[in-house]
Amino acid sequence: MINRAWLGSCLQYKWQKTLGNYIAVAGSDSSVKIFDRHGQRKNELNLPGRCVGMDWDKDGDILAVISDKSSSVYLWDANVNKTSQIDSGMRDQMSFILWSKAGPLLAVGTNKGNLLIYNQQTSRKIPVLGKHTKRITCGCWSSQNLLALGSEDCSVTISNQEGDTVRQTSVRSDPADVQFSVMKTDERSSPGESTVSVAVGKKTLFLFNLNDPDNPIELAFQQRYGHIISYRWYGDGYILIGFSQGYFVVISTHIREIGQELFQAHNHKDSLTSVAISSALNKAASCGDNSIKIHDLSELKEMDAIVNLEDETQGLDQLSWTDDGQLLAVSTQRGALHVFLTRLPILGHSCGTRLAYLTSLLEVTVSNRVEGEAPVAVAVEVEPNFIAVGPYHVAVGMNNRAWFYALGDSGVCWCDSVCLSMSPLRVV
Repeated sequence: MINRAWLGSCLQYKWQKTLGNYIAVAGSDSSVKIFDRHGQRKNELNLPGRCVGMDWDKDGDILAVISDKSSSVYLWDANVNKTSQIDSGMRDQMSFILWSKAGPLLAVGTNKGNLLIYNQQTSRKIPVLGKHTKRITCGCWSSQNLLALGSEDCSVTISNQEGDTVRQTSVRSDPADVQFSVMKTDERSSPGESTVSVAVGKKTLFLFNLNDPDNPIELAFQQRYGHIISYRWYGDGYILIGFSQGYFVVISTHIREIGQELFQAHNHKDSLTSVAISSALNKAASCGDNSIKIHDLSELKEMDAIVNLEDETQGLDQLSWTDDGQLLAVSTQRGALHVFLTRLPILGHSCGTRLAYLTSLLEVTVSNRVEGEAPVAVAVEVEPNFIAVGPYHVAVGMNNRAWFYALGDSGVCWCDSVCLSMSPLRVV
């Protein structure tokens, strides 16, 4: 996926949460383009300036976007394909935006450290002036609706959904990539997401337990790894960390082995730019140089797959999976976006010696090896829930609709399709 307006700039992009049907992409131009999962453009949000942040709500219904030259928050509704605006009331430039993962709350931070919490359901706005003294750069909501924010004032605040500060801590350098998780403090996990983690100055990982605020833990790493690029929590208190020199490291936060390296690999020769985890697939991926490497989290030493992008000589940038693990996107330093299919539903049907089976999201292959027929790829209209094949037709269906394709003697499909609407059976 390449757009002329993106060339020469790194991209921001976000998959629609839960469903993964859409991906929103912003480059250096003043727009956010929304594509469906097949690469077709669905809509475009034209902004008064460059996009500085965007996020989908927890259900994937609303995309929120902020621009560097507007005090408005732009909301795109995926269900009706309409855009609206809300006035943030903030008089300084917005720098951060994030939806809650537990409710209809949207947090917006600014360059001067101010905060707005907006309730999409009630339209209530809670402005919090002076939450920080400098730019808010990162943040995360917990599943209990606590909001952790990191700022250039070298502090991290934890606030409730009313905007009141319940915890605050200082760090040695600029915080980045604030995350909530559960840290193993003993044989049992502490209740809820009670640990805030943050990368400090790209050198250390700071773990702040809300139930034990006086005893934070700061983890340092080998200098040869380079600086911390990104990290992800997974499983039972484990953290996967990607380092700039190409290293891919897993550590434990179990109190008896805190900071201990459980796995280390030099995945990329020159540099690593992103890591991602799919809990649906139980896989981890890293990208760097011009390749993506995928590991199975249950057996990290085994490399599941290597994807080389030979044309991307300027290198790769950011990795992100859909929530269901079906699609993996990677952006590049030159401003391109590649999407790979990483999981496909197993769908198929047979008639005699003829087989029909799903080979891509919008492709069904029909083959008859016994009769010596060459396999035929059929481009279909929808991502099917079911497939059927007969002597002369192949059909795909979704919900209560079916599409039929006629098969010729040579095994080549006609391009015509028939769409039927089927009512559910009624038993009298």
